[in-house]
Amino acid sequence: MAKLETMFDVRGKSVIVTGGASGIGRAYAEILAEHGAKVCIFDIDPEGLDRTVAEIGGDTWGQAVDVGDRPAMAAAFDAVAERHGGIDTVFANAGIDPGPGFMTVEGERFADGEIENIPDDQWDRGIEINLTSVYTTVKNAVRHMKPGKGGEIIVTSSIAGLINESIVGTSYMPAKAAVNHFVRHMAMELGAYGIRVNAILPGPFITNIAGGRLRNKADRAAFEAQSLIGRIGDVEDIKGLALLLSSPAGAYFTGSLIVIDGGALNRLT
Repeated sequence: MAKLETMFDVRGKSVIVTGGASGIGRAYAEILAEHGAKVCIFDIDPEGLDRTVAEIGGDTWGQAVDVGDRPAMAAAFDAVAERHGGIDTVFANAGIDPGPGFMTVEGERFADGEIENIPDDQWDRGIEINLTSVYTTVKNAVRHMKPGKGGEIIVTSSIAGLINESIVGTSYMPAKAAVNHFVRHMAMELGAYGIRVNAILPGPFITNIAGGRLRNKADRAAFEAQSLIGRIGDVEDIKGLALLLSSPAGAYFTGSLIVIDGGALNRLT
């Protein structure tokens, strides 16, 4: 019988986390680094990136890169592979809030979020970061994983890919729904190469997305009301799942969409 420390052993693994300078991405980087992985964080915020790398310590480093920049992403993956001798685990985590929804948390209409008022560049950037960057991340991961012994790709999706939310920017839901389908499709394609592809679907978590709106008492209360356990997520809550999916303990997971939301989806549906 496998011992616990063997089941969750990620020591020496080469890991990339996109959007890892804060929030859920930082939690992924922290838990993998704490357990002996070699972690490279990609983030568009160089100051936040430097601060996070310094605070995590260990064999952690960072590259300032926009996940929407395809040539820069390819170069960044190559740099990790060269430094670490390959790539084992990739968290496609980077995401943005695409702007306001058509309703406020108080239940009033919000004109700026209505479809006819959404700027095209706002829509395009939301799709680029929340969907297309996942394609770019997986494509580059696979380039390096196929010649090796496979690997793990973990995509941060959202319960917004399963439902519609009037207080969330319009492009967010279709982007995350597409990500869910993409994850399952990639699992079908890549399983033969020993590459597992799974998605984590968080509900409301306190992060910097949307300007850290869930730190606002009124906004937080609206989401807490959806939870079956009376609170929204802290990034510490997601670390165990990240470790599971990137370790031998998660070896039979692929094509899975794993909801972690304090039961909010049950109330919403």
